Amino acid sequence: MRTSIAVFTTLVLASALCTVPVQAADRIKVGFISTLSGPSAALGVDIRDAFMLAVKMKGGKLGGLPAEVQIADDQLSPETGVQIADRMLKRDRVNVLTGIVFSNVLLAVAPKAFEAGTVYISPNAGPTQFAGEQCNRLFFSTAWQNDINNGAPGMLATQRGYGNVMLFAPNYQAGKDALDGFKSFYTGKIVDEVYTKLGQLDYSAELAQIRAARPQAVFFFLPGGMGINFIKQFVASGLSKDTTLLTAGVGADADIIRAVGEPMLGLFNTSHWAIDLPNEANQAFVAAFEKEYGRQPTQYAAQGYDDALLIDAAVRDAKGRVEDTAAFIAALRAKRFESVRGNFKWGVNNYPIQNWYLRIVSRDSQGRLVSKSVGTVATDLADRNAAKCSLKW
Repeated sequence: MRTSIAVFTTLVLASALCTVPVQAADRIKVGFISTLSGPSAALGVDIRDAFMLAVKMKGGKLGGLPAEVQIADDQLSPETGVQIADRMLKRDRVNVLTGIVFSNVLLAVAPKAFEAGTVYISPNAGPTQFAGEQCNRLFFSTAWQNDINNGAPGMLATQRGYGNVMLFAPNYQAGKDALDGFKSFYTGKIVDEVYTKLGQLDYSAELAQIRAARPQAVFFFLPGGMGINFIKQFVASGLSKDTTLLTAGVGADADIIRAVGEPMLGLFNTSHWAIDLPNEANQAFVAAFEKEYGRQPTQYAAQGYDDALLIDAAVRDAKGRVEDTAAFIAALRAKRFESVRGNFKWGVNNYPIQNWYLRIVSRDSQGRLVSKSVGTVATDLADRNAAKCSLKW
């Protein structure tokens, strides 16, 4: 009898302990891993700078809690990213991971976060895997799914009647997703699809291929220094006289424009964000970023800023209970903040369903080269992989 009573008492106590609500934390610890060195460092630097700008504008807090942001450079190496993530998750016990630029690094790091039961929020990389069958309630994106980011230029090419297009991307996961995305929305003829080396800077062989094929348009997905060199060499070769250059927003943003200059004029691109979007949140962000850093923000910066605002809103709505994973995820899904891109919705896979704008590189009222919005390519565009995601909300 005594044994039965003891067991019953133990079970009651255990049950009571399980129902004790998680208390509010005394701070929010963010592990920020990004590419901060090498030819593609500008991407990670813009995401980092915008994220930290948002934290500064919130008085050093996120959701009312003091924010401890640990920043580390993955050097565009999946192995390095995993080592950093292990340290942040096991030793530092961060509440959320974020910051990664490249999909190959994210695919290595995110499973570590999932295993630890820690939320990962992506301010850029959007691999197909986490959109479909491998979707995970711990994964959120404040950017886009790779297919859609490059599907919008495919829609544009179709809308403008380009009958044949040649495609270029680096040979890694995001590059493959990019060209698959373009092809999924383009109805014309693909002359050829060429996969270059990740980090390649000399495109003389590829330019010779374009000259021989003579396509109406060339679509490229070449982030950072890769795109800078490709555009410079493309225009210098004279190919731009007969062939239209198309890209996603990452290929015609402020960082690329600063490096390339005049040859960028007239380049068409598509993005979920533009520097001149008229909503109040975006205008405040652009002004604050230019004042803080003395340069124009990119869409990478816009995504990093929204990343911080999303965390801020979720911590606030979870009443500081950042260690209560269910409450934190519910607060992330609620998305109670004003995005710089305007309103958007979550797909079932926690990727944004959002508008895509046509942008063209031209001069603003101050004579500066910018990618200005000149129309809408698609409204509330959802990625095709969401249908394979089994999450229930």
